[in-house]
Amino acid sequence: MLTDTAEYKYQLDNQFFADLDAPEVQKGQINVTLKVRKTSGLYQLDFHSEGKVVVICDRCLDEMELPIETEDRLKVKLGAEFAEIDDIVVVPEEDGYINVAWFIYEFIALSIPMKHVHAPGKCNKEMVNKLNKHLRIEGEEDDELDETLTDSQEIDPRWNELKKILDNN
Repeated sequence: MLTDTAEYKYQLDNQFFADLDAPEVQKGQINVTLKVRKTSGLYQLDFHSEGKVVVICDRCLDEMELPIETEDRLKVKLGAEFAEIDDIVVVPEEDGYINVAWFIYEFIALSIPMKHVHAPGKCNKEMVNKLNKHLRIEGEEDDELDETLTDSQEIDPRWNELKKILDNN
């Protein structure tokens, strides 16, 4: 079996993310190493991405940096027209190339945690103070709630679990 390999290095900066104009990440500094290995009829692309991206904090809406490190693989083969079949991307043989920019972006975006929140004490203090004004503090009485509940009604225990989420913010 005949194999050929090649290695490419990319330094992605804010301009890369701006050019893609994608919603999840708009700034960052990422180093990507791409190793391409050709086997009979198939190209295996191994990506190693490492660096930091800037996302919006879910709590205070300020920008925050998140470290990124991810290993991803893409299999590519030549065919009649562009297609994605299972885990293989088919590239038209007449083109003979693949633009990996969007794939790199997707790998980076998928490695970002669902929740983007600053470390404790690092959020914008003004915004946190405004949020705290609108959160119901435990122990406060809600007059409307008191009128609808009587002593004989029990509170669904699921609400207590949801209150824990508010206490963590």
